[in-house]
Amino acid sequence: MDTGELAWAITASALVVFMTPGVAFFYGGLVKAKSVVSMMMMSFGALGLISVLWILYGFNMSAVGGAWEFAGNPFSDFALGAADNETLVGALFGATFAIITVALISGAIADRAKFGSWMIFAGIWATLVYFPVAAWVWGGGWILSLGDTLGLDYTVIDYAGGTAVHINAGAAALALALVLGKRIGFAKGIQKPHNVPLVLLGASILWFGWFGFNVGAEFLNDLAGAGLIAINTLGATAAAILGWLIVEKIKDGKATSVGAGSGAVAGLVAITPSCANLTPGWGLLLGLIAGAVCAIAIELKFKLGFDDSLDVVGIHMVGGLIGTLYLGFFATGTGLFVGGDGMQLLMQAVAAFGVLIYSFVVAWIIGFAIQKTIGFRIKNEDELAGVDTVVHGEEGYALAD
Repeated sequence: MDTGELAWAITASALVVFMTPGVAFFYGGLVKAKSVVSMMMMSFGALGLISVLWILYGFNMSAVGGAWEFAGNPFSDFALGAADNETLVGALFGATFAIITVALISGAIADRAKFGSWMIFAGIWATLVYFPVAAWVWGGGWILSLGDTLGLDYTVIDYAGGTAVHINAGAAALALALVLGKRIGFAKGIQKPHNVPLVLLGASILWFGWFGFNVGAEFLNDLAGAGLIAINTLGATAAAILGWLIVEKIKDGKATSVGAGSGAVAGLVAITPSCANLTPGWGLLLGLIAGAVCAIAIELKFKLGFDDSLDVVGIHMVGGLIGTLYLGFFATGTGLFVGGDGMQLLMQAVAAFGVLIYSFVVAWIIGFAIQKTIGFRIKNEDELAGVDTVVHGEEGYALAD
């Protein structure tokens, strides 16, 4: 790397690190006032724990020597003691993805999870799921090699994490929501965001940081596609806001600021896998579709009876699926409607649902084991009293006398 590429790689990594506090603000505003500390601590806990695990062995696991290896050897360069400068920069950038993927899951279990149990889950899930899946998608594993394995001139496209980050996190979130069960009084309209400005602040930080998330990896490609990726990160997100608000206005009679923030996140999720492989017009259409569909999808938890507190499934899993499968139709040169023959769609679907199923099953097993041993969910009386004071001994809005 020359000095410009090095500087951009470190800057992009810093932007993505900032996204995890953005998640904390976004999620923190959505919960009730006596859960905001707990909610934000889950993101900061992930920031601390996953950073350490990634440096110790996670980066080593994220690359494989053959398509059918499960993961790399975690002890091949323990704690990166032998890594050169360029490898360390790549490890830094990869760490930021691992951190935010884990943090995203926490939104599904807001208001009712023990912090210690969450940290145990986060460490085990990252080790058994995220680190190997990163190797599958980007590190030479079966997803990246699927086209060669099938003898096709196609490659699964996941530029910045539709499968590895969003479908992965969304599937794990669904599993944990099922393991922990519903909050007390769970019903449509009962749980209201306690701080709407905090939600919009978090969404804004996420959008800001997402330019590092999507454009960041271009330091590996001499920044050749940076302009396309950046304009798609803007356009799809903006269109998703409109798509969400239109559905919200039709469905509920009002377009809300929380809806605008949620729509922005849905658009960011959807454009993540496809930002380098869509023309800007197709990127706008993707955003519009993702915003509208995710606005509808968040209602599924009430119909299907699972309590995904902050709509991780409806936004991240569904949005990730939309963005990943959309490439099968509109990826430049290989999508079904722009020069391809349907094989791109098949490969996208195999990758997406392969990761979804694996993540869900392993997350459910880990969560169930924790729940049955040390317990994952707090007591009902503690939930009513407030997670913040019971678990952390703090209040989000303690005012001086």
